[in-house]
Amino acid sequence: MSDERSELLQGTLEMLVLKTLSVEPLHGWGICQRIGKISGQVFLVNQGSLYPALERLRRRDWIRSEWRITENNRRARYYELTVAGRQRLAEERAAWERSSAAVNGVLAWEGGDA
Repeated sequence: MSDERSELLQGTLEMLVLKTLSVEPLHGWGICQRIGKISGQVFLVNQGSLYPALERLRRRDWIRSEWRITENNRRARYYELTVAGRQRLAEERAAWERSSAAVNGVLAWEGGDA
């Protein structure tokens, strides 16, 4: 198995964060860990990319945050999806499915008239 890592397409990180938070509220480190685990370690999110994305999502009112105590008894900011965030995730997911189907169609093309 290859040890290659994939870079996230611009905008994809925000969609993955929204999806991750649609399951349960998490702190930043937990979000990074969850995306890595669910993607089979293909997408390794660094905190330098994550926190600006979280701030953009918060400014758009797609997520909210509050301070809580972690399972390790540390204070951390937990993020959770808002109603607007759930709606945005549905829109992003539909757009992703359209785009990925189109890319797959082009990659499957063997020549000739389409």
